[in-house]
Amino acid sequence: MKVSVRVRPGARADIVGGHWDGPRGPALLVAVRARAVEGFANAAVLAALAEAFGVRRGDVALVSGARGRDKVVAVEGDEAVLAARHTALLG
Repeated sequence: MKVSVRVRPGARADIVGGHWDGPRGPALLVAVRARAVEGFANAAVLAALAEAFGVRRGDVALVSGARGRDKVVAVEGDEAVLAARHTALLG
């Protein structure tokens, strides 16, 4: 499943939840403590999403948006479970 996300690097805590009306439609908000330097924020985003969706870190991959706040991430797993979790996280 592909998920659009909006990243807020440099946050006080790693948090996944909420929605942002982005250029590709509603995007899932992901706040991470890591700064957007040398890919640290991207790695933190993927780890936070893996935890939020209840999958292994290896099941989450960045599809596009490596250098921006708007990203598309692929999450592997049971589509029905992932879709339900995505809807709950968008809240």
